[in-house]
Amino acid sequence: MTDPADEEQSPAQIRRTALYLTLAQVPAGCVVSYGDLAHLAGLGRAARWVGRTLSQLPGDTKLPWHRVLGAGGRISLPVGSASGDEQRARLRSEGVSILNNRVDIRRHGWRPVEHSG
Repeated sequence: MTDPADEEQSPAQIRRTALYLTLAQVPAGCVVSYGDLAHLAGLGRAARWVGRTLSQLPGDTKLPWHRVLGAGGRISLPVGSASGDEQRARLRSEGVSILNNRVDIRRHGWRPVEHSG
């Protein structure tokens, strides 16, 4: 019997796994743009793909999807939409201030520690 961990993953599964593992590291009270998340996950310039992939997460996901924003800290989800209202409420509950549908990236942006070897 083979171990499921030994099975080949498709390129799409590998990309999703890299995205989810990176997203899971974004701490409460911090945000990251779609483009930066793609770059940090080793996916290059895949901001749109990140947005599409996050929009397909199951409703009960534990991943902090609400911490991912558009370029310049813009909240992409519309005001008044269920997911947009949930995103704003979650961010505020973590102490993230929102002004004119934007988050101050300089103040709340996630900057993982660079490891030099």
